Amino acid sequence: MPETTVKVDTSTRDTLQGLAAAAGLSVKAYLAKLAEEKEQERALQTATAVFRRAIGEPGVMAAFDAEFGGLPPAAHDSSRAA
Repeated sequence: MPETTVKVDTSTRDTLQGLAAAAGLSVKAYLAKLAEEKEQERALQTATAVFRRAIGEPGVMAAFDAEFGGLPPAAHDSSRAA
């Protein structure tokens, strides 16, 4: 894959070098790992939002409970994070 250069201030560069070193990675590998983790985080946030909308639809939770025997009572508590 072709490479490119990203210009950052020296403070950011030093921070990235420190974080990469602490993880036992090169800055290049650290940034690749960080980008992958952020993509996964974004996908999970999107999936969580879709899930919350789906279970908010009338009858969805009742249909789920009827089909699969229901969730434990704490799982129905919408104040908890998904």
